[in-house]
Amino acid sequence: MAIDSSRDAYERTRLSLAGGVSSGLRRTMRPVPLFAERAAGAHIWDLDGDRYIDYVMAWGPLVHGHSEPHIIDAVRRVMTSMQVVGMGHRLEYEAAEAVLESVPQAQRLVWANTGTEAIQVALRFARAATGRHRVVKFTKAYHGWQDSVYASIDEEDVGETAVPASRGQSPNAHTDLIVSQFNDVEAIRALLRDAEERQIAAVLIDPIMSNAGVHEPTVQFLQTLRELCSRHGVVLIFDEVITGFRIARGGAAERFGITPDLSVFGKAIAGGFTQSAVVGRADILDLVEDGVMHAGTFNGNPVALAAVKASMELSAKPGMYSTLEELGASFEDEVTSALASNGGVGTLRRVGSLLQFVPSGEITSLHGTGGIWSEISGAMLEAGIAFTPSGKIFLSTAHTPDDIAETAETFERVLKQESIRVS
Repeated sequence: MAIDSSRDAYERTRLSLAGGVSSGLRRTMRPVPLFAERAAGAHIWDLDGDRYIDYVMAWGPLVHGHSEPHIIDAVRRVMTSMQVVGMGHRLEYEAAEAVLESVPQAQRLVWANTGTEAIQVALRFARAATGRHRVVKFTKAYHGWQDSVYASIDEEDVGETAVPASRGQSPNAHTDLIVSQFNDVEAIRALLRDAEERQIAAVLIDPIMSNAGVHEPTVQFLQTLRELCSRHGVVLIFDEVITGFRIARGGAAERFGITPDLSVFGKAIAGGFTQSAVVGRADILDLVEDGVMHAGTFNGNPVALAAVKASMELSAKPGMYSTLEELGASFEDEVTSALASNGGVGTLRRVGSLLQFVPSGEITSLHGTGGIWSEISGAMLEAGIAFTPSGKIFLSTAHTPDDIAETAETFERVLKQESIRVS
């Protein structure tokens, strides 16, 4: 794979598009951000026409693979009739009913467009429902790029006071944010027993810490969180932008048996189209009729909701999630074997079809694992296999055992290269 076209395209793009990419982390892809010409199933083709096995999967949305026919057909039918109409249409309730049927104990939802946007909407609802204003989040957890929650992303940001994560953030943006530690039962107990005095409206949690190394919660931690939020009148919000409709049809609520007050879904909800939703208790979400402002020109547009409805239909098919589980387990087994037989450069963590490469002796983060993974992923791309620069790995129902076998064989070959620094 020469990927010369991507090198040239990246340099050209940098002259007109700041940074040369449309989303910041894409810039860290090695050896160069890949530029795609087309995609289908589990594969993507670059501008040179070279084919890659794709484990980026658009950074998570494509649970059903690229250009899934059922989704594309549904979208095509709607696009010839209408696009954005700025008024009601039947897909608003058909798609909403399909989502609510999938998520345990969900009663109502509101539509939004992106995960970042939906998180802010969910926090507004929580503040309105409780009359309080502060929010608890966890170190390393990413809840979108908006100033109010983009903080304390690094491993060392362990204090309660939020640490800004980007230049240009308002110094006042994090006044309402309190930082705690994932899976630390005693820490969250200490915080929430003073919830009323400290004006805590919500606990915002990615139940699997998807952008912080794919760490699962302990049963005790999630149960304690649910009990304390109920006892102290705090809204429990699951950020399922990545995990929703990927780790289970009903997301974390189904997988772990813990029901939040609100869940935020994005990415896989629309199978490759732009859509998100805040889902949960009717008494909270019905506050849109009692003073809570929620608006957006593209909210619930027909094209995106056609994709949502079609994606929900695919997710409801018997055996879909067992297929994803089997593919994830197969990938873990085969690639772990390749890693172990070549100096033990790292390991894999897995929850269903979501995996994370963890370099030996190094940490993982939103911004990438760095070190050996940069070398491995760069060499893998040049060998025809695409991974995220952060080390997250996304599988889809379009991947096959042959794709996984080829990936493991390529890992073996790449790890034997002298250019790969094995310590």
